[in-house]
Amino acid sequence: QVQLLESGGGLVQAGDSLRLSCADSGRTFSSNAMGWFRQAPGKEREFVAGITRGGIGTYYADAVKGRFTISRDNAKNTVYLQMNSLKPEDTAVYYCAASLKLPSRYSFEYNYWGQGTQVTVSS
Repeated sequence: QVQLLESGGGLVQAGDSLRLSCADSGRTFSSNAMGWFRQAPGKEREFVAGITRGGIGTYYADAVKGRFTISRDNAKNTVYLQMNSLKPEDTAVYYCAASLKLPSRYSFEYNYWGQGTQVTVSS
């Protein structure tokens, strides 16, 4: 069973950095591709980054390419999202998710979700 818990969100200024973590209490973490999504008030949930189950392949939304980095440590059952050069438009609740298949950009392709962590970036 997969149970995801995000942490690391907070309030920062534009240009600052944050590192989000997502811990999986389940026993099959290494079998799942992982993704990060975000949702701002009044907007739809959008794809941010994804990583294959082995950590070899990574994928990013155009809005965060060059600024965000996704990684995973299967020994710790944890996936990370390093966010640099944050912008006010990055403000959202960030969710991690697990997929039994590929790290798709579409939320319906993911089978398990965390409850989210708030990231707020002031100008």
